[in-house]
Amino acid sequence: MKIIIFGATGTVGQELVKQAIAQGHQVTAFVRNPEKMQHVVNTNLILYKGDVLNAKQVENAIKNQDAVLCALGDGRTGTIRAAGTKTIIEAMENTGIKRLICQTTLGMGESYANLNFVWKHIMFGMLLKKAFADHKLQEHYILNSDLDYSIVRPSAFTDGEITNQFKIGFDGNLKGLNLKISRADVANFMLQQVLAKEYLKKAVSISN
Repeated sequence: MKIIIFGATGTVGQELVKQAIAQGHQVTAFVRNPEKMQHVVNTNLILYKGDVLNAKQVENAIKNQDAVLCALGDGRTGTIRAAGTKTIIEAMENTGIKRLICQTTLGMGESYANLNFVWKHIMFGMLLKKAFADHKLQEHYILNSDLDYSIVRPSAFTDGEITNQFKIGFDGNLKGLNLKISRADVANFMLQQVLAKEYLKKAVSISN
């Protein structure tokens, strides 16, 4: 399949690129700085230089793709995720591309109840407050779109290989989570959703 990845130079994005190529997909990595991806050389990889806030560039990159994967990051700044996702959604609507898989974060919506005290009040309550608000607006744009979306809500990222040993699709009542998951597992799960229908027009939480 033809897949475009936004946020391709981020930690999850790099895993998405690597795994998508390994699975035989034709991958377009939408990047601001192509030099950050020069270490990845493959005939199935196209580097598209652009700004995710530039509507024309995003629309041109999205044309003729089968699916869009979004793993935009912005650290603690809290501005790019929502604004960039809005641009992506509008470009998809303009080009007729329907399938969107977007990584947000555990703590959105009903999954807020899965968080422990530290994540509720210190991390998202203070240190990552802007990022939390950015993710919330990001999901708002997706949920109010007409796309065939799947929102993936992972807990805190760790290093490590694909394990497929994590909980999927739990509700806010589940307690005692480790609140960690490997970036490789997150990327692998997102790629599985490209063809899967189980979480179509849904948000799904994943975590150890």
